[in-house]
Amino acid sequence: MLSLIGFLTIIIIVVLLLRGKVIPIIPLVIIPIIAAFAAGFGLADIGGFFEDGLSSVVNVAIMFIFAILYFGIMQSVGLFNPLINKMIQLTRGNIITISLGTVVIAAIAQLDGSGASTFLITIPALLPLYQRMKMNPYLLLLLISGSAAIMNMLPWAGPLGRAASVLDMNVTELWRPLIPIQVIGMVLMLILAFYLGFREKKRIERRYGTIEYKLDEEMKVEDEKSITSTPLFWLNVILTLLVIGVLVWGVIPAGFAFMIGVSIALPLNYRTADEQNNIVKNHAGSALTMGTIILGAGAFLGILTGTGMLDSIALDTVKVIPQAIAPHIHLILGFFGMPFDLLLSTDAYYFALLPVAEQIGLTFGISSLATTYAMIVGNIVGTFISPFSPALWLALGLAGLEMGKHIRYSFLWLWGISIVLLIVSFLFGLI
Repeated sequence: MLSLIGFLTIIIIVVLLLRGKVIPIIPLVIIPIIAAFAAGFGLADIGGFFEDGLSSVVNVAIMFIFAILYFGIMQSVGLFNPLINKMIQLTRGNIITISLGTVVIAAIAQLDGSGASTFLITIPALLPLYQRMKMNPYLLLLLISGSAAIMNMLPWAGPLGRAASVLDMNVTELWRPLIPIQVIGMVLMLILAFYLGFREKKRIERRYGTIEYKLDEEMKVEDEKSITSTPLFWLNVILTLLVIGVLVWGVIPAGFAFMIGVSIALPLNYRTADEQNNIVKNHAGSALTMGTIILGAGAFLGILTGTGMLDSIALDTVKVIPQAIAPHIHLILGFFGMPFDLLLSTDAYYFALLPVAEQIGLTFGISSLATTYAMIVGNIVGTFISPFSPALWLALGLAGLEMGKHIRYSFLWLWGISIVLLIVSFLFGLI
């Protein structure tokens, strides 16, 4: 019964997010509360679950609010304009080259293993370029999400660390056989970027005509009024590099780093209190919207975790698998790894589903490593397509996009890459 209620809760929330008829905080808060009551929990229990869930996301919410404010200020003062113009010059307005470059930039940014920092680095810099080129911003999010997810196989990223702790083995040893899979995954992402870039180029030409000449003319005007010659521009560059450096270094919480950045950027660029208030008001809507969504997601995760629904879903999923296909449980779970991202958090997937699947696999002679690799490869490409991913909510806030539309745009492409990588892993003997 607990699994059934949990399944229905998640399905209803995902459907509401996909339809886009209500803002995310409404289903994230209301539906889990109704589910908890239906499961027999009282108001006091739900309040405790809420506090537990809130404590897990409050730092993330603070980071989202001040990160969006900070990058909003930087965009308003034109910090990214020279970079955008330079990239357009280098690509000559070539949509395909921009798409390929997005995959490479996201992969480099994800080297620190943090999805949040990857989105913070890539989206504010690349989104204005996509807007200038009339490119679909959901393509930007798809390419960054897929590239970063494949790089998320790194040993210092979350998924492998969780899997290694379940198997009680060295995470580096678990990672080494996955290196060829990562390389092939990145090649697949570049192929996908080439195809989708080509398709996007045709769409833009049909709707807007050829835009390269217009951009060249626009850049000439902007070059004459370049802001890079002002000391203030370079002070903003230094400040942004320092904030990102502190973020990657991890010496202080990310939210605190952006809070400091906002506190410096405001008086640096705006001299009066009225000007500072106005620029904050301009970007406060996006910042507060994302803050409320993250707090709502905290309530959602807290209730589903505290009631035991997530663990129950993971345990009961493997129990209902028919005995005839149980010897292939690792391949089945790997194949459906991406859809599981819409139903389970990363912790539930690796700490609840993986141990049960491993034990069932062992009874049929499937090694623990084979089960683990199948579940990692099948699931990890969809890391940043799940409503359970706080980093993805940050990306949506930075880009001003909707979760439902992102899932509709990206899901099948990324699931296709996941399935191909699963087949490659099988051919390589990993599974």
